[in-house]
Amino acid sequence: MAEEDPTPRPKRTPEQLIEGLVALLDVEELDADLYRGMKLPGGQGRVFGGQVIGQALQAAQRSAEGKDAHSLHAYFMRAGDDALPIIYRVVRDFDGKSFATRRVIATQNGQPILNMAASFQVAEDGLHHQDAFPSDIPPPEELKSESELRVEAAQHMPEEHRARFLRWASPIDVRPLYPRNWFSPAAREPINYSWIRAVAPFGNDPAMHRAILAYASDMGLMSTSMMPHGVNWMTPGMQTASLDHAMWFHEAFRADEWMLYAMDSPWAGHGRGMNRGSIFTRDGRLVASVAQEGLIRKREPRG
Repeated sequence: MAEEDPTPRPKRTPEQLIEGLVALLDVEELDADLYRGMKLPGGQGRVFGGQVIGQALQAAQRSAEGKDAHSLHAYFMRAGDDALPIIYRVVRDFDGKSFATRRVIATQNGQPILNMAASFQVAEDGLHHQDAFPSDIPPPEELKSESELRVEAAQHMPEEHRARFLRWASPIDVRPLYPRNWFSPAAREPINYSWIRAVAPFGNDPAMHRAILAYASDMGLMSTSMMPHGVNWMTPGMQTASLDHAMWFHEAFRADEWMLYAMDSPWAGHGRGMNRGSIFTRDGRLVASVAQEGLIRKREPRG
């Protein structure tokens, strides 16, 4: 989790936030199969994992015209530096009539920070089934956004930390069914639901919609494996980081329309937590699946 700059800044509109995200993920071509991902303006600390995944996917998508990404598998190796751009090298491993595979190596200062493999397919029809949309989920209009929940939580924070906490502004509108307790989380079942969408409409490029959903898929997923233990990333002594991230795109979708992110954690142990996610459109279509293992190491104070 990147540290937040306490310097006050003008509040950006939803349109400006999503324009900034599209620009962040729209990698620049430097040479054949070589791209640069821009740094986060004003960023400090570690790069958000969803940013690296989204930029790497965009780089891979640029080299697979006529085929759509249907899966990606990424490994995080080093923490990225938010103050630096990221270089993405694409390797064209295979090009077939129906499928293509790509590898992407993301580097900073000459060292790899992420390796990703992605597979692409020409659109075709086939046998179909899917999991059912979860029952008894209230619509997003009945839930508070993360931004609203932060305002409420800030009232219970020391004043010297309040401005920095409230400065957070995300291009993704997240509305959790079970709002997090920032300061004293209680142990609960490792199941979570959030409605997600981009904060404002943007263009019709399916590749960018996939990149933005990949970005959003890293939000809140790892915390699911910490729920049974009554801890979160703010708990003293907790060391957390994404270790890997896999995603499968099943159906067409728009990332600027409401989708339900259903998350669960089947296992945790040895300092790692396993998390799974299913992403449904509001009309019940399962459009993506996610899996992630994260570092959830609890360091005990030295006596």
